[in-house]
This record gives sequence, structure tokens and C-alpha cells, in this order.
Amino acid sequence: MTLDRFYPIFDHSDWLRRMLPLGVKLVQLRIKDQPDEVVWEQISASLDLCRAHGAVLVVNDYWQAAIDAGCDWIHLGQEDLDDADLKAIRKAGLKLGVSTHDDDELERVLAMDPDYVALGPVYPTILKKMKWEQQGLPRVTEWKARVGDIPLVGIGGMSVEHAQSVLQAGADIVSVVTDITLNDDPEARVRQWIEVTR
Repeated sequence: MTLDRFYPIFDHSDWLRRMLPLGVKLVQLRIKDQPDEVVWEQISASLDLCRAHGAVLVVNDYWQAAIDAGCDWIHLGQEDLDDADLKAIRKAGLKLGVSTHDDDELERVLAMDPDYVALGPVYPTILKKMKWEQQGLPRVTEWKARVGDIPLVGIGGMSVEHAQSVLQAGADIVSVVTDITLNDDPEARVRQWIEVTR
């Protein structure tokens, strides 16, 4: 299965309700600091929306809820990997995407046979405080050479204006958060993203 090159990340199913009808085909649900019942409701609603629109849903972090809901994909950060039951995730048939920021993390992740590897932040990001400096386009090219056929996701400081250069540097997929969610017209921005990545 080939994943779409445009990979937005949202924190609520309301965003999916707005954006999936525009043609989004790959989306991550990243929920933070919510009670279990809210997480479950959000995953269930998002999965229904993605199925209705023929889109792939990737659930961030909540691997057990993703298994229970019948999801196909999970994304784990490095900290999440410490607590996740990778055997249970694989036994349930979930595909696995993982964040990486340096050489040690990449080596750790490649040993897990991931279904995609995310590299970031490619550019400076306002989303969260990170101990890593921006990776830059040369690192994208280097990482792609190392991961081979595994899809490489570029993330961090992404914008429509940066998308083509990141893809040309070797990324297979470009992931974005605030360039959409903080935009004055998120729908128009998503249309621009779709145009520039397809």
C-alpha cells in the first residue's frame, strides 16, 4: 500500500470532519492529556470518518485503544516506544510509524522493521520544545539513503512553501500541523497542500 504524500496531524475528530471531504487521504490523530473515554470517542469517530472518506488513519501513542478500535496504523515517538508492547501491536496487525531525531534513534527504529520512519524537525518548529536542532534537507537525503524502501516522513516546521524541497531531498511524505491549524483559512491551506504534493 502506498501512502499519500500529504500527511496532516490533528488533535480532534472535528478537524477530520472538516478536512477529509477536501481530499485528505492520510491523517494522524494526535491526542494529548485527555481521559481514556475521550481518547476512545475520538479514535472511534476518526476511524469512522476515515473509512467513510477512504482515508488512512494513524493513531498517535494510544496503541492499545487503536488495537481495540480496529485501527490499521499507530505512530509512536521515542518515549512511547519504551512503554509500548510491540509484539501485541504486530500481533494485532497494526502498521507502525516511528519518530526519529538522531542516528541512535534511527538504528533503534530500523531494528523494529517500521512501516515508515519520520525525521524531524526538518525546519524550526513552534509546535513543541525540542532538544534537537533543525535537521535540514541534507539530513533528509542521508536518512532516505539509509532507510531504503521504507517510506520517509519529513516533519517539523513544514509549510506549503517548503513541501517540494523536502520531497525533492528524499522524503516520501510531508507531515504538517500548525501550517494548517493556525492558518486563517485552514481549508484553503489544505487545498494548497494537496495541489503541491500530488
